[in-house]
Amino acid sequence: MAADDLAATTTPADGSVRTVLLASPRSLCAGVERAIETVERVLAVRGAPVYVRKQIVHNVHVVADLRRRGAVFVEELDEVPDGETVVFSAHGVSPAVRAQAERKGLRVVDATCPLVTKVHVEARRFAARGDTVVLIGHAGHEEVEGTLGEAPRQSVLVQTPAEAAALEVDDPTRVSYLTQTTLAVDETSEVVEALRDRFPALSGPGSDDICYATTNRQHAVAGIAAAADLVLVVGSVNSSNSVRLVELARRQGTPAHLIDDAGGIDPGWLRGARVIGLSAGASAPHHLVEEVIAFLRGLGPLRVQEHRHTTETVRFAPPKEVRTP
Repeated sequence: MAADDLAATTTPADGSVRTVLLASPRSLCAGVERAIETVERVLAVRGAPVYVRKQIVHNVHVVADLRRRGAVFVEELDEVPDGETVVFSAHGVSPAVRAQAERKGLRVVDATCPLVTKVHVEARRFAARGDTVVLIGHAGHEEVEGTLGEAPRQSVLVQTPAEAAALEVDDPTRVSYLTQTTLAVDETSEVVEALRDRFPALSGPGSDDICYATTNRQHAVAGIAAAADLVLVVGSVNSSNSVRLVELARRQGTPAHLIDDAGGIDPGWLRGARVIGLSAGASAPHHLVEEVIAFLRGLGPLRVQEHRHTTETVRFAPPKEVRTP
């Protein structure tokens, strides 16, 4: 469809100015920025190739950019030649993976998000005192696999309130729970409540495992979804926190879609949409949001209003292997 035809079919019928409600915070969080910077530093110091186990963060654009610069993404360490450098992704790994890296003589640079590391430490602590460790999360997610690997014989994954209500353990008086860091806050609370009903002596972490960035982005989207005709979230399909933003908007009754970039926008979504909410998951680069705004501006008059939930000031130091003196 030609640009003029696209604009004619997607702008408000009365010619009014379309509004974009821009959620803030949005896009990259401190843990993701740290992970990306880690790979960039290793490439700069050691040169290509630099092996990365799994996607460093869950975003197709980030992965493609680093691949062009010499990063080699592998699914498992079997694909990494002995003695080479490997970067562990922001999502963390299990002790079994660390042991394999040591056996292969790999030079490890650990880009695990510090907030994920916190959950791993809690898993070890709860297991050491004899608890069954219930991890609330999504099966198959890399972060979940890494956390379960800390105490595989004492850990169990629960995904829904129904699963929590039906859970059987050896000692109902010794049960603790942890959560994946990228879950929806409201849905996770429902699972925790079901666990407490099932196990009244349930213990939990000293502070929430759902990370500050996930929570902030969810609150920001909640603040704009009710006022929007449509919500667009920039992020990749394997980005858990991005998917949660779409689901949150839909639970508020607002049509919402996940897009990798401006090219993923279906013109049909825009028909009749005078107010568009816009956000991005914590692994989506800022420039992708700017490109979406530029695309929408090309369709006709556009007003952009930023709605700030909070200001994020968190920064994480890079891994010790890549710190400069």
